[in-house]
Amino acid sequence: MNLSLYLLTVLIWGTTWIALKWQLGVVAIPVSIVYRFALAALVLFAILLLSRRLQPMNRRGHGICLAQGLCLFCVNFMCFLTASQWIPSGLIAVVFSTATLWNALNARIFFGQKIATNVLAGGALGLVGLGLLFWPELSGHAASPQTLLGLALALLGTLCFSAGNMLSTLQQKAGLRPMTTNAWGMFYGATMLGLFCLFSGIPFAMEWNTRYIGSLLYLVIPGSVIGFTAYLTLVGRMGPERAAYCTVLFPLVALNVSAFYEGYQWTAPALLGLVLVMLGNVLVFRRKQNPVSGAASVQAKPVSG
Repeated sequence: MNLSLYLLTVLIWGTTWIALKWQLGVVAIPVSIVYRFALAALVLFAILLLSRRLQPMNRRGHGICLAQGLCLFCVNFMCFLTASQWIPSGLIAVVFSTATLWNALNARIFFGQKIATNVLAGGALGLVGLGLLFWPELSGHAASPQTLLGLALALLGTLCFSAGNMLSTLQQKAGLRPMTTNAWGMFYGATMLGLFCLFSGIPFAMEWNTRYIGSLLYLVIPGSVIGFTAYLTLVGRMGPERAAYCTVLFPLVALNVSAFYEGYQWTAPALLGLVLVMLGNVLVFRRKQNPVSGAASVQAKPVSG
């Protein structure tokens, strides 16, 4: 089950870049984000109410959902999309891939979880691999004050993403399932960003064509309803640091899609980067065994539930 959810998340989030690209045009970026998560929240609430699976929440639960909405469905998207104006998407992917390391550190700080050396090693290896994958894009980008601002925004977006992971872990420890918390989180995130657009004078335009509507629906259903539910379920089952290795793998899917649709050419450094990313994946999910005690040997509990 965990493997299916993991592959589903990687495949979905590795292809959403196409839909995000098709969103650019008449509709302002913040407004497109509002449309995406408002519709996703509506779909989730409809599913939960029809199936009678919407869990009740107290004031504390709603407060955490509000914070989760701010981190996962509002600020981080604004940070990444704004950063993309000044730094290459490859550099954003490299910064975002540090989520594995940030999640391991934050899980240690907030939940007292031991930082597994294989997770840190695998995350670092994946980071180097992504650097090689995007090296032509990174080496051809000149440093400037805008570059530093873009890097700072990308890092802030990654930290917000990691904080959202911790908040989801907290909710799941309290017995709240991701579908319920995502529904409320997306609602709160869309509401806060919608109010920002309203007070900033950003017009709520709409582009009524197949390209925009189709990409919006893809971002709503697979990208948000399915993708975030699958990913945050993994956070609860596998731990935030292992689940976050998705952030290293989905650029690989994006590059393969780009090779098919846009003529991306694989180079020797990129292939070496691919090997390092996959080795990092093996390290992150390597199971540890307990020492043998006496005549009997006891296997360690698997990472996945």
